[in-house]
Amino acid sequence: MSDMTDLAAPKRRRGGGRAGHSARAGGHVIDQMPWRVPVNTDRPTEPLPPEGVQAIHDGAMRVLSEIGIEFLNDEALGHLRAAGCRVEGQMVRFDRAFVEEMVAKAPPSFTITPRNPDRAITMGEGHMLFGNVSSPPNAWDLERGKRPGDMATYREFIKLTQYFNCIHFAGGYPVEPIDVHAGVRHLDCLFDKLTLTDKAVHAYSLGPERVEDVMEMVRIAGGLSHAEFDAAPRMFTNINSVSPLKHDWPMLDGAMRLARRGQPVVVTPFTLAGAMAPVTLSGAVMLSLAEALAAIALLQWIAPGCPVAIGTFTSNVDMKSGAPAFGTPEYIRATQMTGQMARFYGLPLRSSGVCAANVPDAQAMWETMNSLWAAVQSGTNMVYHAAGWLEGGLIASPEKFVMDCEVLQQFQRYFEPSILGTTEADLALDAIAEVGPGGHFFGCQHTQDRYQQAFYGPFLSDWRNYEAWQGAGGLWTAERAHGLYKKILAEFEPPPMDPAIHEELAAFVARRKAEGGAPTDF
Repeated sequence: MSDMTDLAAPKRRRGGGRAGHSARAGGHVIDQMPWRVPVNTDRPTEPLPPEGVQAIHDGAMRVLSEIGIEFLNDEALGHLRAAGCRVEGQMVRFDRAFVEEMVAKAPPSFTITPRNPDRAITMGEGHMLFGNVSSPPNAWDLERGKRPGDMATYREFIKLTQYFNCIHFAGGYPVEPIDVHAGVRHLDCLFDKLTLTDKAVHAYSLGPERVEDVMEMVRIAGGLSHAEFDAAPRMFTNINSVSPLKHDWPMLDGAMRLARRGQPVVVTPFTLAGAMAPVTLSGAVMLSLAEALAAIALLQWIAPGCPVAIGTFTSNVDMKSGAPAFGTPEYIRATQMTGQMARFYGLPLRSSGVCAANVPDAQAMWETMNSLWAAVQSGTNMVYHAAGWLEGGLIASPEKFVMDCEVLQQFQRYFEPSILGTTEADLALDAIAEVGPGGHFFGCQHTQDRYQQAFYGPFLSDWRNYEAWQGAGGLWTAERAHGLYKKILAEFEPPPMDPAIHEELAAFVARRKAEGGAPTDF
């Protein structure tokens, strides 16, 4: 392919279609791979020897039994006291046997079914799910530069999330829309997320009203009864500990509410080695696991067998400035180590596609690629922030989103089973004999029969030499990505929704706004 103005290819279904390889945009066709969830068939990288795994587990159990974790939530404290844990004020110490028994109750995998059942995603069993950037306060693009998030920009990212087949779930807010009051922001954001996408959605655990509102909105959007919603995972939340050694009130409240209704909870401590965790990687990973296992033990006591996952966000900091660093050797190793421990516990794993670069440049892409390879090597099942993340999570960029989606498609291609075929036809002995010495394989029938179904070229890179690139206009990668993002928005069509459901969802939002939404003073 050449640049963004020359995207000639056969017309296929509009963006997001399961069967299509491409999507219409601005009168042209943007190639992309069809919707599918890749399965990671690689043997995971396991940097720890068996005795290292045992040492980290033993250390995490000592943290929980000897040092303890603070739980800033009275309901959680009551449950843990009833479970026989030692509770002194808000500090909880756990018996090792109790933690191990509770963690063993968690399922090794689960499936989340959103309002479009064709978009169901399995967490675990080797599946690798990619999600959009979540939670930056700012946005940046080539036209408008850096600015605070707003609702219009939020909607742009939600449309990109729906458009790209390589994005499997809609995580948190791709950018925080600060022009909408915090008391009703979740209502507008989830309404747009549920109407502009048909993929699995995330709910922030930021107080009872927000969590209950989101669960009800997901139920309505799916056309589900309350019993149907509770019977299977339909959405999920991600909670973070307050490292070191603390779980706060709203995160625990949201996690317990979802667990009681059978909805998945991903527990992701935010441990930065040298800042909120020991500077040694084994110490940082051990602390992260202790904090995660404490919350998982609580949830399994409340709702045995509820779907949970361990998340890792362990990295290092720049010790001169204190700023987080991502995509570093330490980040890669910490992710691999946590993956090894997640398999030890039999739990799915979440990691992230992150970088510390300020703009979508070479640094941004190599750090993100390092993060994504760490996800592959660790056996990660859910990759947060896989598209659009900049400046350590302070910026969401549509150009970076498009550039990342090209990389994600390359990973999807990497996991295609057809690449590794070893049948007689794959070995191509007849084709080799046909071409013979000194020939070429461009025109032989073996190549022609397989080219279209076997090769998925990137939709962004031009794959051409410098002279040809100059003749095509010489656009840099971020410039081409900017043009593609604008074309996508111009031609975007939301996924279908039953008008009656749309009306019921809008009525719920209007009613909750009239009631005042959610408090902002907890």
